Amino acid sequence: MRCFTVLGPSQSGKTELVGALAALEDAHPRSETAGHLTLTRFGFMGEDWCAIDVAGGPEFARMGGAALLAADAAVICVAPDPDEAVLAAPWIRAAEAANVPSFIFINKMDAPKGRVRDIVAALQAYTGHSVVLRQIPIREGGEVVGAIDLISERAWRYREGQPSQLVEMPKGEADREHEARAELLEQMSDYDDKLLEELIEDHEPATGALFEIAKRETQHRDVVPTFLGAASHKNGILRLMKALRHEAPDVSALKDRLGVKDAVAIGFHAQIRKHLGKCVMLRALQGGVKVGSQLGGGGLGGLVEIGGKAGNDHLEVGEIGISVKSDQLDAGKVFSASSGSPVPDWGRGCPPALARLVSPAHERDEVRLSTALARLAEADPMLRLEQDQATGHALLKLQGVMHERQTLATLADDFGVEVTTHVPDPRYLETISSQVDEHYRHRKQSGGAGQFADVAVIVKPSARGEGFLFDEVVKGGAVPKNYIPAVEEGAREALDKGPLGFPVTDVSVTLTDGKHHAVDSSDFAFRTAGRMALREALGKAGPVLLQPIERVDIHVPSIYSGAMVSLISSLKGQVLGFDGDPDYRGWDVFRALLPASAEEDLAMALGSSTQGTAWHEMSFDHYEEIYGKEAERISKEHATAA
Repeated sequence: MRCFTVLGPSQSGKTELVGALAALEDAHPRSETAGHLTLTRFGFMGEDWCAIDVAGGPEFARMGGAALLAADAAVICVAPDPDEAVLAAPWIRAAEAANVPSFIFINKMDAPKGRVRDIVAALQAYTGHSVVLRQIPIREGGEVVGAIDLISERAWRYREGQPSQLVEMPKGEADREHEARAELLEQMSDYDDKLLEELIEDHEPATGALFEIAKRETQHRDVVPTFLGAASHKNGILRLMKALRHEAPDVSALKDRLGVKDAVAIGFHAQIRKHLGKCVMLRALQGGVKVGSQLGGGGLGGLVEIGGKAGNDHLEVGEIGISVKSDQLDAGKVFSASSGSPVPDWGRGCPPALARLVSPAHERDEVRLSTALARLAEADPMLRLEQDQATGHALLKLQGVMHERQTLATLADDFGVEVTTHVPDPRYLETISSQVDEHYRHRKQSGGAGQFADVAVIVKPSARGEGFLFDEVVKGGAVPKNYIPAVEEGAREALDKGPLGFPVTDVSVTLTDGKHHAVDSSDFAFRTAGRMALREALGKAGPVLLQPIERVDIHVPSIYSGAMVSLISSLKGQVLGFDGDPDYRGWDVFRALLPASAEEDLAMALGSSTQGTAWHEMSFDHYEEIYGKEAERISKEHATAA
């Protein structure tokens, strides 16, 4: 089986393209939809094929690498508008990161919005490989009615819903065809010395040799061949499919790209299904993938074909199937017989963009929710499951709003668990701004042995990031050595909640003096005294609210970098600068510092200001003070929520 992944922005016609390709020779193609992927199995010229159609929403571009884990080639479907080339940039980037041979299909050529040359030039801005035009359109009366193949120099006229018809080269197109072909051959000769010699010597290269050169250069990722058509009318479809058949590599190239020795199969996608459990989509990289055999350290329980047909007990090399009853298998893993290895970085997707606290709508579902989330995290490598430090609730990190909807729908439909979600609050802290000398005596008598402890402490702010520091300068045994650790422990307990209602940090406490009683003093008494002394001191030492500041790296097409300055400023962030991405042409890495409270707004604003093309990653940088009305508002909201 040969396999290709169809990528591209929303409304580019990917689904129509897959449908048209599958229907070329197969009257009954079989499809399987799982989340944002739709797999279609069909036959073409005596071979089995599988097309993986990736949903076109912006957040799914962040997961594009995972969809390429099973692909021999990528088809990037784009609109016939140079102004919309940037929308394809994330998909081109995903294909380049995966180092997969790629083809571009300019779709909807029945209604072009620009010259083909301009579209190709606009796409070239986002790839380091040569985008070569393999066809030029034939126009009549301003409409595209066919295409000329620049290698074979044959002209084809489109026919509605049917394969194109071979026609004579239109007289008015000859000069344009010669010019475009010369440009194509010049680009191809950049990677083939023999062809370069022939062109220099003014020899006409043989057509068969040119096709072989095209095949080699496509498989080596030297060039990205570009084809034209309109999938809704079945125009240009056969030419694209023949190019895939002749120029896309076989599954051995995928095995090399994955770079895992002894790889038997790749798990590239998974879904939790009611009554079946975890179903992992597998592609066999070599023979021996069969029911009962060892895969990933356990037995392969069962296999289902694309389209839901059961009964198949093995996968041929390159074939795709769905494993069931094999809990040791996960998506995002390359399997040998005995183990599973993580896929390369390019197959893991971008960091999550959204965070959601998840709690059950009904308390009785607490345990079921915990189990369901764990199962979902196993099945979906793009989802991360953590625990919120402040609330103890489950914290889901997702790629975007659509990913969130899919996850919640799975919880409700397949696990029967209804949940409520909300955006987690940043982890605010507080500190102090001045030094305080505090004395506290703890005395309690209630019959029998009493409690007595007397401590004197100096409480002062420490440097940002130092946390809690404790020291003692007690002289003469005023506080016995064995009680000093209890004072420190009590002081630490007081840091759990300061006067503003948040954990306290960057405070230095020095025990200077105290008193004890031979009978009534104890660890408990001195721990209580240390805790109360620090609580009283914190209220007098000028408490200050601290907010977390995150370092943000925004990966953005260069044409939108200028807009990032005003966006970051509107979110009360600080611009650090930007540089061109050294690995991806047409992209910048824009760096900034941003309050953690603005992360949700950043994710939404990036979508609107860059048409969904940019993505970001955040990491904690430091804490900084908040004063005035904003600090008061945060404290009040926190107190109300508590």
